[in-house]
Amino acid sequence: MENMKKNIEPLVSIITVNYNQIAVTMDLLRSLQKISYQNIEITVVDNNSQNDNFDLLKKEFPNVLLVKSNINRGFAGGNNLGLHFAKGKYILFLNNDVVVTEGFIEPMVHLLESDSKIGMVSPKIRFYYAPDTIQYAGYTPMNKISLRQNLIGYKQKDTGQFDTTQATYSVHGAAMMVPAQIIKKVGLMAEVYFLYYEEHDWSFRIKKAGFKVYYQPKSLVFHKESVSTGKNSPLKIYYITRNRILYARRNYKGLIFILNILYLVLIASPKNALLYLLQARFDLFIALLKGLFWNITHFKGIHYNPKL
Repeated sequence: MENMKKNIEPLVSIITVNYNQIAVTMDLLRSLQKISYQNIEITVVDNNSQNDNFDLLKKEFPNVLLVKSNINRGFAGGNNLGLHFAKGKYILFLNNDVVVTEGFIEPMVHLLESDSKIGMVSPKIRFYYAPDTIQYAGYTPMNKISLRQNLIGYKQKDTGQFDTTQATYSVHGAAMMVPAQIIKKVGLMAEVYFLYYEEHDWSFRIKKAGFKVYYQPKSLVFHKESVSTGKNSPLKIYYITRNRILYARRNYKGLIFILNILYLVLIASPKNALLYLLQARFDLFIALLKGLFWNITHFKGIHYNPKL
């Protein structure tokens, strides 16, 4: 019976990226062992971890493919590396700090199977350490000038108020499913981001190619937010500052682009810099400056999108 079900279900390739967090990654893999969807393959891409013992992973999860990179490729690069080993009709990208629920794959697969114009889908995401509280129930549209958007339902108790399957502005990078044929057509995630904004850029490109982006509340996962980078860490501030401007450089032109840069450089960045100084967070202040400076010194290759 299980083999019959497996033959009917489309193959889903699950990819997750690990960096010095083998215990966290193994929590995800344990939750995947309990899911009801049968036809899956799992790839763990290691971004050149220095402190992890992979013998533990190989022993407990012998059917998981472990791909070891010789450099830290970041979020996009690590996932892109995993894609070269994926055979599935659908690719499911999961942060390693996610814990899944038993039936979370089926609703996303059924949605994609029902409409070939849907190019990507994310599940409902709740906080792992506050399991009744929503992190993601879709995204509001991104403001073209400030490049700000809001997580729908963020920090609200989940009472079913966001249980309508519908189009949304962006997927959430912690959990997103994309048909392999869409990736072949549009290209992979832009590796220039390294960390943060990749999924928004990818959503933008996939919609520009004529496909829709969806939120599927019938699927549910739990997210241990910011386990890898920390909340308001210098690393996080650097990449968010850097990549917010980079997103504008990659996706907007003309007057909108000029207004983007004026807002980000003359309003948003000085405001944040002053806040960090008042908080005596000089590490965050320096990280912000480095993020700005990167965009002044890097021009070559910022529009490149790798292909499968």
